[in-house]
Amino acid sequence: MSMALTDQSFFEALAGAVCTPTDGADRVSLYLKAETSDFIRFNRGAVRQATHVSQGYATLAVVAGARRIETTLALCGRADEDCADLLAERAGLVALLADVPEDPYLLLPDEVSSSHRHERGALPAPEALVGAVTAAARGLDFVGFYAGGPVVRAFADSRGQRHWHHVESFHIDWCLYQQADKAVKTSYAATHWDAAEFARRVAAGAARLPLLALAPRQLEPGAYRAYFTPAAMAELLDTLSWGGFGALARRTGTSSLSRLEHRDAQMNGGVMLDEDTAGGIAPAFTAEGFAKPASVSLVHAGLAAGTLNSPRSARQYGLAANGANAEESPESLRLAGGTLAESEVLAALGTGLYVSNLWYLNYSDRQACRMTGMTRFACFWVEDGQLVAPLPVMRFDDSVLRMLGEGLVALTAQTELIPESGTYQERQLSSVTTPGALVEGWRLTL
Repeated sequence: MSMALTDQSFFEALAGAVCTPTDGADRVSLYLKAETSDFIRFNRGAVRQATHVSQGYATLAVVAGARRIETTLALCGRADEDCADLLAERAGLVALLADVPEDPYLLLPDEVSSSHRHERGALPAPEALVGAVTAAARGLDFVGFYAGGPVVRAFADSRGQRHWHHVESFHIDWCLYQQADKAVKTSYAATHWDAAEFARRVAAGAARLPLLALAPRQLEPGAYRAYFTPAAMAELLDTLSWGGFGALARRTGTSSLSRLEHRDAQMNGGVMLDEDTAGGIAPAFTAEGFAKPASVSLVHAGLAAGTLNSPRSARQYGLAANGANAEESPESLRLAGGTLAESEVLAALGTGLYVSNLWYLNYSDRQACRMTGMTRFACFWVEDGQLVAPLPVMRFDDSVLRMLGEGLVALTAQTELIPESGTYQERQLSSVTTPGALVEGWRLTL
């Protein structure tokens, strides 16, 4: 029988057939990743490409003692055929188990737990989305990409564990081009579509287009007062996540936050960073069946707190596993907001840089948590609280420990959830929630 790949009944049919006790294995598990998504590309405010994708992949694993082996199959959505394929794969995996070496760092959940999150959104029909873009972008060179629909993650095993995660969300980002590479980039992501909010964001970007036609303000290398939008902050926090919060990186001395860990540096007392699973859109369980805590404190009041502990690091270092992925990178990172009202950002900045976007970020000195990268799109020079001129593309090189430490002036009270927009192979469920930040002494190098 053909069923929607994102239906819970479809997953239960697979789990019921495959996740049963079988000779030669102590444990059988099944992990499902599925989605039904609309993808629409726009160019000059008109549809360039429209695609509808329904896909599902099941990862089947069998365990005997300290031996584990897995395989991943693409699913067709016909439960009888998919069950037959998975059962055949299970038999093949069990036959191979004796040839698999024992894994001294294998750790699997002992507790039999279950969870259920099934959230329906209010997403635009493709026709309504096209109408909203056409109306809001009239007269503008609008180039954008929309992705939306339900995404599912689910886990089951032969001990009775059942985890279900279904969210319906969308993400659309776009550029309004003034000419050549001069553009204002904006995005809008949520679980409930609001055409008026989308139109407001397009109009706000369009209002800044005339500024891009002005002569750029040439700046000398040096230290500047700067305001970073949530989009720019998300780029910094994404880079900080490359080993910054993981137990393995901390124990091996390769973490960019080692100085914070050893109290050789500290951030501003208002900096509170958490892996906020309860507030994000990522599932509250892992592909191995570990349940995630609602929150893991990573930086508390400017000081290093906990770490993200994958099962392998937990086994190796005698830690408690806390639902981290194999890379020990956050999936629902949240920087708490501060007290600066969004309406007062330009006045608080006074004279300095308004940084809309950053890109090409990397570490220039990992041990010092020093990053380098480029400004991107509509970044502006501000005088007396007014945007007065665009900035040319500039390179920065500065320590995030300094930027969020003695350099931090204020965080905005309002935070924004910024989902991972990549769609390679599948839509992602990781996100960063962050306020904007006002920083003193941001260092431009050229």
